[in-house]
Amino acid sequence: MKELFDKRYPVTSSLLIVSIFIFLIMFLMRGTDYASGQTLYDFGAMYGLAIRTFPNQLWRLISAIFVHIGFEHLLMNMVTLYFLGRQVEGIFGSKKFLILYLFSGLMGNVAVFLWTPNVIAAGASTSLYGLFASIIVLRYAVNNPYIQQLGQSYLILFVLNVGFSLMMPGISLAGHLGGAIGGALLAVLLPIRGERYAYSSWQRILALLVYLLLFIGSIFLGF
Repeated sequence: MKELFDKRYPVTSSLLIVSIFIFLIMFLMRGTDYASGQTLYDFGAMYGLAIRTFPNQLWRLISAIFVHIGFEHLLMNMVTLYFLGRQVEGIFGSKKFLILYLFSGLMGNVAVFLWTPNVIAAGASTSLYGLFASIIVLRYAVNNPYIQQLGQSYLILFVLNVGFSLMMPGISLAGHLGGAIGGALLAVLLPIRGERYAYSSWQRILALLVYLLLFIGSIFLGF
């Protein structure tokens, strides 16, 4: 990496810096306990039972995106974000990319809240799966050969990663699939450069309604 902050990709760079900064604060404040359940909880990880008890902690649905469980977890997600984020930010533009990243992660963490409320979960992978899914969905709607090829490559990576999630204990499959669903819906909702008419107005409205229905329904059922 030539530089951590790249002005061409300001959102990806900012997300990297924020995630790394939070990890460093966790390490400096808690030392060898930086990856303990208590530390993760204190710094904003997902814990559905806490949200059920204290509904004002719904902020964890967003904060958990920026908290990581150990250095290896951080490294894996940040390397993925560095390369994947630059590609997707270049396609969507910075503002829409930020919406895509945050609201994919939000949907992923809502799925964690609903399906695995007794597990402490954290990490950017809910958002990253949304980025993968967004390009996979666009592959079938746009005429851009670059996006079509990228979507095909992402589809292979997505299938491999889901298979990996099924085999490895401790990985939040609910969070990953929830993030992917969120990213797929947002890809329909957010028009991209040069492909503004890839989806019709009614398709975008339907995607928004489905996203809201899944989000609100999951919150309701989670409680």
